[in-house]
This record gives sequence, structure tokens and C-alpha cells, in this order.
Amino acid sequence: MFDILRIYFSYPFVQYAMIVGVLIALSSSLLGVSLVLKRFSFIGDGLSHVAFGAMAIATVLDVANDTAVVLPITIFAAILLLRTGQNAKLKGDSVIAMISVGALAFGYLFLNIFSKSANLTGDVCSTLFGSTAILTLSKTDVWLCILMSVLVMLIFTIFYHRIFAVTFDETFAQATGMKTNRYNLLIAVVTASVIVLAMKLVGSLLISALIIFPALSAMRVLKSFRAVIIASAVIAVVCSSVGILLSILASTPVGATIVCMNIAVFAVFSLMEYIMERR
Repeated sequence: MFDILRIYFSYPFVQYAMIVGVLIALSSSLLGVSLVLKRFSFIGDGLSHVAFGAMAIATVLDVANDTAVVLPITIFAAILLLRTGQNAKLKGDSVIAMISVGALAFGYLFLNIFSKSANLTGDVCSTLFGSTAILTLSKTDVWLCILMSVLVMLIFTIFYHRIFAVTFDETFAQATGMKTNRYNLLIAVVTASVIVLAMKLVGSLLISALIIFPALSAMRVLKSFRAVIIASAVIAVVCSSVGILLSILASTPVGATIVCMNIAVFAVFSLMEYIMERR
């Protein structure tokens, strides 16, 4: 097994996949804690579908760097979700559902009508589930992921107390004079950026798992916000690393394998919570 892994890790594309996988998992887990606690978990699902629709446009237009198209559209959608979600007549979950389904349908329809690819089904499957895209990561993708991960960690370090306040009691934070909308917007924009980068790893349909599961697993046994963030990051990195290794050894889809690892860890932590409560 170790000989096989050593051979595989001699190839640059496998090294790139491991680096990007770990960094994306780390960034997603940090964002996931705040999103889960704010009951806004499905923003990841909605934005991932928007990213799919944007990627469909970039594919049809034959844009060399699809990130240049996908990232601005997804960030705009994040801002739109934040603004319309505060509308009393249109609740946040309804807006996410509409944008999510609409973008997914539009993207698939757009590809069917205008795509020049001979393997449309394969392209859609790869985009949705990230089954092969991780093997085509370039140095630019790796450096962009490193930059984004550093940015996310800096944001959480610098604005830790403000994010904590906005996450747990936004009304009180706003009453004290804090510009809560700015920090909500910051979280939404960073989430959109991470989702766009993560699409090549797990695909647009599985991104929410990277955001939700590590945070939920950590919350099963830990109660401190700081402890949950640290544990969530560790869980995400371990699941991502093991998932990539297993996908190499068993020749399974990378994204699906990572998600299944997260589900398994969540089941273990849920069992631990049950045992602790019974004592």
C-alpha cells in the first residue's frame, strides 16, 4: 500500500490534489462553524449551484480561465442572498431554494443547447461531483487556493471577536453599534470564493458537506466556540486527507469519498455524544 502511495505521490497532479484538498477543507470548516450556528448552512448549497450555472456559461463561451467568470457571479449571488434574505416578504431559505434550483436548471439547459462538447454527460457529472476535475489542477489553482486559505485564516484571526458576536447574537451586536451587515457580507463573500475553488475538488453538489459536516461533528462533543472551530478544522483536514488517499487506493471518486469520510466521522461523534449523555 505504501509503495503504491509513494508511486502516486511522485506525480505532481496528486501532490496538487492533496494540497488543495487539505486547504479547501480547512477553509470550508472555518466558515462552516459560523454558517451552521447562524442557521444559514444551505447558503453553500445555493452558491454551489450558482457556481455550476456560471461555469456552464464559461464553458459555452470557451473562456480559458473559467474562475474569472464563475467567481464574480457567485460573489454577486452571495450578496444577493444576503440582501434578499433580510426581506420580510421573502425569507432566506426561500431565496436560497429559488436561486439554487434556478441556477442548476439554467446551467444544465445552457450546456445542452450551446455546448460543443462530445461528452456532455461526462462534463456535467465532473462539474457536479468533481470526479475527475481534481486531476487537472494547475499550479495557478494551487497558489490561488493557498492565497484563499491564508486570507480565510487571517480574517478569522483578525475579526474573531466580531464574527463571534455576529454569530451568536447579531441583534445585541448591532445594538452596541457594530456594523453587522459588513461582517455578514464578509462571511458571504469569502464563502462564495471558497465554494468556487472547491468545485474542482468535490463538485458543486457536494460542497455543502465540506462546510456542514466538520462543524456538526465538532458540536456533538464540544461547546466552546473556539474549541469547535479548532476541532472542526482538524476533522476537515483529516477527512480530506484520508478521503484522497482512499480514493487513490480504491479508485473511487475523490469528492464522494471525502464526503463519506465526513459522514462516518459525524456518526462516530454522534455516538460519542450519546455515550457522554448516558453517563
